[in-house]
Amino acid sequence: MADLKERLIHWGTGESGTRAGTAAESGPAFPYDGSSYDGFSCDGFSCDGFSYDGFSYDGAKTVVLENREHLAAVLRSGVVGADTLVLVPGAPGEEPAADGHRVVGYEGSLAGAGGEFSPGAGFYLQIQGYGISEYMSVAGPTLVRVADDTDFDVFLADADRALLDGTFPDFLTHPAIQLADLPGLGADRTPAAGPRHRLYVDADGAVSTAPGGTRLGTAGDGPDLLDARWQRLNSGTGTTCGVCLGAVVDPGLRETALAARPWLGRYLAALGAIRSLRARGVDGDIRVSGFGGRITETLAAGADADLRDADAPLLLWTDQDVYVHAPAPGRTFSVERTAATPVEALLACGSAEAAAEYADPEHTVRIERFLARAGA
Repeated sequence: MADLKERLIHWGTGESGTRAGTAAESGPAFPYDGSSYDGFSCDGFSCDGFSYDGFSYDGAKTVVLENREHLAAVLRSGVVGADTLVLVPGAPGEEPAADGHRVVGYEGSLAGAGGEFSPGAGFYLQIQGYGISEYMSVAGPTLVRVADDTDFDVFLADADRALLDGTFPDFLTHPAIQLADLPGLGADRTPAAGPRHRLYVDADGAVSTAPGGTRLGTAGDGPDLLDARWQRLNSGTGTTCGVCLGAVVDPGLRETALAARPWLGRYLAALGAIRSLRARGVDGDIRVSGFGGRITETLAAGADADLRDADAPLLLWTDQDVYVHAPAPGRTFSVERTAATPVEALLACGSAEAAAEYADPEHTVRIERFLARAGA
């Protein structure tokens, strides 16, 4: 069940490994891994992720069908490999499948908003629309979807507010909640967003990467055809994904909004960092450097290299503690408050050399090297 929950997160968010988080199964912090340097200590908040170096295709990671009638065509098409999880409507639980395919029945639906999905074993995933989520109580693991242009407008307004005054939507920082289709909302498009990783087959047999996605083909189409269409539809869309929300959000509206907000990937990374801290019991007001200000006031204007790089580490703080979160490896470090300024200067300026105006160059160089060794 743990593997199934993890795959659901990756399928729903369109991201792999630590970038997608573990909201469906948040637990205690991982053991301390011994990493430390000059006021840093690593809490080991890491989890394993998929590697795309030397990508070798053996079927999509997860395929979701809304209609069992399309199962045979999908199994014959080449999109299902030995490691593929296929989710189909039916009695919850794993089903015997030909050729070793892993087929799991489920009740409910992963499409739309306001529904519920259950593959059995007492696990339920709520599906909510973005626009109403701030008014809903969190009953358990929840996938929040941008389901139309109105939802998208609300998402943008929330992001703009976070950048302006540092206020993040409470519901999006809850450890049990994940935001769906991140590459369509400003996160970088990686193989995890595409049809070689995740597929959705609607009740009529139309295939895309997500319930709100542009049609890529029909049940039975092979992986090369689906991937070629995905690549073609994404040509000219920059680094984000133009497919996963293409059927529910006006493409022109989306492209214009994202072009005007090149920091949206950073905003999504900040949400993930806050969720990670909340899942480990960090309470109270959590601030993120660059959103509504800096911990170092002299950095408030002009230095914004970190806002343009979604992969750069983030500096977060509460009244008591300071942290650095590295999005790609999913690691979080506690930082002595005296080290906060050189760390923030390094991140905001983009290099130790550029940060010399705000912090001791020797110190920032050593911090830069430590973060590089830590994979940050």
